[in-house]
Amino acid sequence: MSFTLAIIGRPNVGKSTLFNRIVGRKLALVDDTPGVTRDRRIHDGKLYDLHFKVIDTAGLEIAEAGTLEGRMRAQTEAAIDEADAVLFVIDAKAGLTPTDIEFAQLVRKFSKPIILVANKSEARGADAGLYDAYRLGLGEPCPISAEHGQGLPDLRDAIVEAIGKEKAFAEEKAEEEFTQEKIGALVGEDVSDEDEEIIPEYDATKPLRIAIVGRPNAGKSTMINTMLGQDRLLTGPEAGITRDSISVEWEWRGREVKLFDTAGLRRKARVQEKLEKLSVADGLRAIRFAEVVIIVLDATIPFEKQDLQIIDLIIREGRAPIIAFNKWDLIEDRQALLADLREKTERLLPQVRGIRAVPISGETGHGIDKLMESVEMTHRIWNTRISTGRLNRWLEGVITHHPPPAVAGRRLKVKYMTQVKTRPPGFMVSCSRPDVMPQSYVRYLINGLRDTFEMPGVPIRLSLRTSENPFAGRAKKKR
Repeated sequence: MSFTLAIIGRPNVGKSTLFNRIVGRKLALVDDTPGVTRDRRIHDGKLYDLHFKVIDTAGLEIAEAGTLEGRMRAQTEAAIDEADAVLFVIDAKAGLTPTDIEFAQLVRKFSKPIILVANKSEARGADAGLYDAYRLGLGEPCPISAEHGQGLPDLRDAIVEAIGKEKAFAEEKAEEEFTQEKIGALVGEDVSDEDEEIIPEYDATKPLRIAIVGRPNAGKSTMINTMLGQDRLLTGPEAGITRDSISVEWEWRGREVKLFDTAGLRRKARVQEKLEKLSVADGLRAIRFAEVVIIVLDATIPFEKQDLQIIDLIIREGRAPIIAFNKWDLIEDRQALLADLREKTERLLPQVRGIRAVPISGETGHGIDKLMESVEMTHRIWNTRISTGRLNRWLEGVITHHPPPAVAGRRLKVKYMTQVKTRPPGFMVSCSRPDVMPQSYVRYLINGLRDTFEMPGVPIRLSLRTSENPFAGRAKKKR
């Protein structure tokens, strides 16, 4: 991208609504409650022929540095420092406030180009607030309505004027060429997996998408900050600080990684407020988008009922799960606790037998490398593909050793097996009367697949179907 814009302003002026409008998707949470956004979010944005990165920030508030609002303000100041230009958003409907005036002085100190944006200009009586905005001394305000998409052509022109045409269109051509190459690669990737007998090798160069989930105050954001080596995400002793699912770029041993920090997931009965419901829904979307999901458990109080429900949700979604026992630096008798945790992991999670669990400390960084090694190994297993020949040779031996049971006096016949998908591994078994196949025998086949083909710790799908009889239902011809 050719340049970066930071959207700033006091709480509830419509920054996240404008961010969503520019990126073309509802990524940031939006609500009438002031102070919804807390972390800064970066995404690719587009405004007509302009392509750039845009940063959504928390509302600027006057507060001490140690408070939550003060830490939010520090995140916003970091976004201003990172950006090439600033969109200073005011509420034209509410008019100028002393807070707007104070923070306009703050933004001037960064010596960045400033575009004054008067949002909610479609409202009745907004003209007075628009004219009042000249008092800020930031130039002519650009009236827009982020919610309704009005005034965006003028905003585009104001951005080009502020940063200059040369910078605004510097990498437009290169971006288009890259997009075409990427589309061609994806099309080829979709077609290349048609022949199941040609087993593709694992591609260790592709970026990893990892979601970090867990209960509130388990240390998810702190762990990501330690991975990145910077205070990228807002952290603190308060539970439930994270609201949006924030994605950050990282590199581990030369491999690109996209990390998704999510809001803490509480029991459904306790989630009453609309804002928390939006945060939980955003976290669930991050799980569906990710490939590997790290479930962060507090080692001092592990395996609460909510922890098990979160893991079960991830398994049902078909993601590759990893358990991270965080706050390991607070544990005294580590060997005894580790043995106890391993026993509980095997006993409480039989549906993903062999799931990898790593003790870590998000505060000190202990165990992060080992955790990432487990992530990559689980991701390899999640992408496993087995040829039909190997599967059926294995199936023949299994049936000989332990044939399917007889149901209603008739023995079930298992004919053949093939793998129909990966991510997670999915298999299809052709058999007679699949509707009466006992679930115990299905579990027996899944466990056999897991042990024989070394697929521990990932969900395995096994579907049953009967072969179609082309003569079924046809009436016998009369002679």
